[in-house]
Amino acid sequence: MKKYVLSAVLLIAVSISAKAQFSLGVKGGVNYSKITSDNMHGSTVAGYQAGLFARFGGGFYVQPEVYVSSKGGKFDSSANGTNYSGDVKFTTLNVPLLLGGSFGAKNLNFRIMAGPIYSYLMNKNENFSANFSGAYADFGNYRNSTLGYQAGAGVDIGPITADLRYEGDLTDVNKTYGQRQKIWALSVGFKFF
Repeated sequence: MKKYVLSAVLLIAVSISAKAQFSLGVKGGVNYSKITSDNMHGSTVAGYQAGLFARFGGGFYVQPEVYVSSKGGKFDSSANGTNYSGDVKFTTLNVPLLLGGSFGAKNLNFRIMAGPIYSYLMNKNENFSANFSGAYADFGNYRNSTLGYQAGAGVDIGPITADLRYEGDLTDVNKTYGQRQKIWALSVGFKFF
């Protein structure tokens, strides 16, 4: 009896996975990021992103990704009659897990998606004015790992895919000064299958 039940479960699992849609592809693009702070004025910097994605499902789908990106921000402040300025660029490894819905034909498909993202700091390049270290001694003390969220929309035209997303932080990149990362990203990808 156990053999029959196990065979039936295996047959159902194989038939479900055969009907499930699966895509694997590469993606790359640009992003515009800004780090906001409690007491500093920030401005946007341009960066890049490049990596891999997989998509499981049809109308409802799950899309895990892994990609490297460059992001950061520029700062300036006039506190106590003194001007402070600086900029920082991060290179991060990002792992989002997006849930989404799609509609349209097979060769022209529109999508919406949202989900959490984990970012790991691989490299940091910072440049602060000389007086920055006195008044804001630990301003550049950034976390190695952060959690955030992404939400956006996309379109698939045959094997070509394009996404526009907003990314925000759930954790501060620097808790002392309330620094948070905000990013707009535009990417284009190619699905191998």
